[in-house]
Amino acid sequence: MSAQGGGGGRKCPQCGQSGTGKFCQHCGAPMGERFCIQCGAKLTGPARFCTQCGAAQPGAKVGGGASRRSAAAATVGGSNAPWWIAGIAMLGLILVVGVTMVKPAGPAAPAGGMPPAGGNPAAGQSAVDLSSMSPREAADRLFDRVMRTVSAGDTAGALAFQPMAVQAYQGAEPLDLDGLFHQALLEALVDPQAALATTQRMLAQEPDHILALGEAAQVSLQMGDTTQAEEYYRHLVRVYDAQFARNLVEYDGHRNIMVEMKSAADAFLAGR
Repeated sequence: MSAQGGGGGRKCPQCGQSGTGKFCQHCGAPMGERFCIQCGAKLTGPARFCTQCGAAQPGAKVGGGASRRSAAAATVGGSNAPWWIAGIAMLGLILVVGVTMVKPAGPAAPAGGMPPAGGNPAAGQSAVDLSSMSPREAADRLFDRVMRTVSAGDTAGALAFQPMAVQAYQGAEPLDLDGLFHQALLEALVDPQAALATTQRMLAQEPDHILALGEAAQVSLQMGDTTQAEEYYRHLVRVYDAQFARNLVEYDGHRNIMVEMKSAADAFLAGR
């Protein structure tokens, strides 16, 4: 007796439901093996992301049903375009000033399948299996990929990797302040409210933290809250010298960003 609906037969590699025939009766996906739409690597079961290149797969759901990539794309053309542009500009600025966002384990040249800046992040790579890394290593690798993609001016590529990078940091909890800062930068691409919440987590641990204050001010501006941004920037200016002298791990890796944040605060406050 042939299987009908959810009983018996093979499991669909896309949705996991049981069925028969060449195509799933529930979602319409082919009942054979699945392969990444970007790099062609074989996917395991109903995988939402490719573990080789990080690309989101058809049917992947993020944040309870709506694709972050689709939501962000819709936002670009909608009324929230100014904060989107501000977020991209901030991330681009960080890369332009030559800051290494993730501490390199070796030379700056691409290694282990990482694409060079300006290249297609999903094409021509010798595959790196993210599943073989620790959760934090995978998160940092994806973060670095998003930063390189933004630096190359590839907004669509950044959106493709952003959801997986954010989820990777969420799966690497508990995060140190450096990890939370990376997560906030990623979130600012599509969700400034989430980015603000992450910076507030940082400030709960270190109320005078320059990176948290600067990013909190930035995302406040993205959301149009100039009063909140002014509070963060005034706080940043008050504590900047003492904080800059501290030997914190995340400060050592982001000194240039701190200088840029102070410049942004001075420029903003000069007009208040």
